[in-house]
Amino acid sequence: MPPYLPQTADDQQVMLETIGFQSVEQLFEDIPAEHRYPELNLPQAASELEILDELYGMALKNSTTGCFATFIGAGAYNHFVPSAVPYLAGRGEFVTAYTPYQPEVSQGTLQAIFEYQSMVAELTGMEVVNASHYDGATSMAEAAIMSINVSRGKRRKIVVSPSVHPQYRQVLRTYLPGEQVEITGDEDLSTGLDDLKAMLDENTACLIVQNPDFFGQLLEVDDLAETVHESGALLVVVANPIHSLGLFKPPGDYGADIVVAEGQPLGAGLNFGGPYLGIFASNMKYVRQMPGRLVGETVDTEGKRGYVLTLSPREQHIRREKATSNICTNQGLVALIAGMYLAYLGKSGIKEVAELCYHRAHYAAKEIDKLENYKVISPGPFFNEFVVQCPQPVEEINKILLEKGILGGYDLESDYSEAKNQMLVCVTELNDRAQIDKLVTVLSEIA
Repeated sequence: MPPYLPQTADDQQVMLETIGFQSVEQLFEDIPAEHRYPELNLPQAASELEILDELYGMALKNSTTGCFATFIGAGAYNHFVPSAVPYLAGRGEFVTAYTPYQPEVSQGTLQAIFEYQSMVAELTGMEVVNASHYDGATSMAEAAIMSINVSRGKRRKIVVSPSVHPQYRQVLRTYLPGEQVEITGDEDLSTGLDDLKAMLDENTACLIVQNPDFFGQLLEVDDLAETVHESGALLVVVANPIHSLGLFKPPGDYGADIVVAEGQPLGAGLNFGGPYLGIFASNMKYVRQMPGRLVGETVDTEGKRGYVLTLSPREQHIRREKATSNICTNQGLVALIAGMYLAYLGKSGIKEVAELCYHRAHYAAKEIDKLENYKVISPGPFFNEFVVQCPQPVEEINKILLEKGILGGYDLESDYSEAKNQMLVCVTELNDRAQIDKLVTVLSEIA
């Protein structure tokens, strides 16, 4: 709540005289007289108690994921957030924090960002992490730009897998117009990794893949980096959902040069679509081309540990033509939340959440696959999302599920015309056996 600052008539007169006016009315002389004081037709004045009662009543009309058994993912995931995380993140020192330009008065924020960077580096298997971007899609687009910068602008072809999140691919094309950069590989959903490898040439800046991919499938990536590097390109991995890294080999271990991801699942909640968090990690040798900003640890003149903005290669800080990115804002508070979440869960906690997601998703897939007129069509190993072929349009099924208190899966046909009546189902640790059995029962009734 903003503070209440009372102003007496004398206070107002002093302010008016300071700016050279005689009355408050003079402040509005530029507005045509007939529009200065319109009839507002406001309701009768009410007390604070009455207003709060009305607002609470309006708030109760909102529907949140807490009202439903939620089985939709597709880039934004419903996970449990320990109560300590929003409590700590809501402290005044953090909610008012912006870019900590003055390290001498920003040590707490700088240290928290440094800890976030360190934990994400461990999670992704990479050497350096920046202090966040807007969201996962923005991070992926920035990774493509960084790949071009690494080649000093000589390589201007981006090969991207069709199983990368469709909205991420749209953002990529918004960032990199077609007349400047060639973006290819994702035109046909049947294009596989071998086909993508065949597209690599001396003009390719990077190959972008998502693992697990948008359909939840885990890719065969063991020799992928070697093939990409033979062509002189970089391997960019979209590591969504980020919790999968608690269970499977991180991208850094199979040769990724840049790793990006959506950090929303790390304690931020769904938040009606934002703000979210763009994770961006790289190998140290490319750090000078990395967009955004980095916090580093050092010592002061007395030998005491301290934290500073080590690199700030954006146009707000340096000459525009030398900047690696035009991003002037980050998601520092959401990165702070992610750091708190990771610290709270620790290595064993992240692994436990990932295992719960994996096992519950596989139980759900097995039970749905038993149903008449439904078929799980995920051909390979998956993490916590899988595709279900349904007997009728997913939009119609989801309407019925919603009436039963279930938020159904993602309608793939909205992005892929060939995915007719196909639903992408997501299961997290919040979906217990009772919720899964209820989903299976209602799907059976619909069929």
